[in-house]
Amino acid sequence: MGKNVETSVKEPLVRKAVAALITHLGNEQAKKSKQLLEDDDTFHLVVVLKKAPEKASNKPIRIEIPNPLFEADSADVCLFVKDHKGEGHKAAKERIKSQASCGVTKVMGLSKLKSDYYPFEAKRKLCDSYDLFLADDRVIPSLPKLLGKSFFKKKKQPIPVNLNRRDWAAQIKKALNATHTFLSEGPNMNIKVARSSHSEDEVVENVLAVVESLDGVVPRKWKNVQALYLKTTNSVSLPIFNSLPDATNKIETSGA
Repeated sequence: MGKNVETSVKEPLVRKAVAALITHLGNEQAKKSKQLLEDDDTFHLVVVLKKAPEKASNKPIRIEIPNPLFEADSADVCLFVKDHKGEGHKAAKERIKSQASCGVTKVMGLSKLKSDYYPFEAKRKLCDSYDLFLADDRVIPSLPKLLGKSFFKKKKQPIPVNLNRRDWAAQIKKALNATHTFLSEGPNMNIKVARSSHSEDEVVENVLAVVESLDGVVPRKWKNVQALYLKTTNSVSLPIFNSLPDATNKIETSGA
């Protein structure tokens, strides 16, 4: 870890928080009916900034993690590609079929997305139908208008992949082997770090890897991190790091 991060975030405290959240998930699962016992929850690292980003961005920020959130052979992944009058995606489908175990469940052209998923309810159902969405990086600018708010509310914006490269499987695997975050207008960043199907050690490893990456991810680097919390989707947030706000930031926000 970087020096500042290493001395600020303690592995034993991270492990204690992870263990508490795993216990919480176990208690929650015990309350559910048997048919829901296989639900897979997620762990999140909440990063509270001393000063919010100057500008929000829907461009995904890639963060490497040692234990992937999704496995190519089990995840439901949808890939958006450019097409021409509904035909271009057929070549993409054949290309995907020829690449063994690349992990893509569905290939969808933009024309189909535009025609079949125009209603809000159709967009919402599409958002809930897949674990992860990828897109040819050349069509990313067209997607916000076509996808609607559901994708952005659930932080399931498509991750860009470079389909100009010959080895599509490698590009898709690169996307699957990382987590992604986005800059919002507020002072909080929410980073998905693990799934409940991971072991305690795997969750801890992922959390520490993401924390170590924050210096290159957070606007104004590590010095802009005020606090870090761990949580699951519906749990309370458990603190793993806290720093006193800068005096200058206190003055700027005191009248808010």
